Amino acid sequence: MPAAALRPKPSRTQSTAQHPVLFDSPVQPVTKRPLPAGRPRAWYVTHNRRLKAMRLAIALLDSGVYLPSQASDAAIRAAAEDIGMRPPSDTTCHMVRAFMRYNR
Repeated sequence: MPAAALRPKPSRTQSTAQHPVLFDSPVQPVTKRPLPAGRPRAWYVTHNRRLKAMRLAIALLDSGVYLPSQASDAAIRAAAEDIGMRPPSDTTCHMVRAFMRYNR
């Protein structure tokens, strides 16, 4: 039996060098699922605020703002306008800076 027949075949993988990956936008939307029922209203408010703060933190990082000290309220609100989001409150701006600080 030839030696080549004894070697296992390499598994087929998708290489980006052979198959270019095209992105229409830098962020692909996630399929939305309903939130769990039965929680207090404050939980839903906090949950949605965290999601908004995470989206804003990612938008700031993509735009080149890497430090919380660079993320002023005006910069955060400008990023929200750029991605088509309503202007965040002062509490959400504070949460964006906290995400940038503690997720380093």
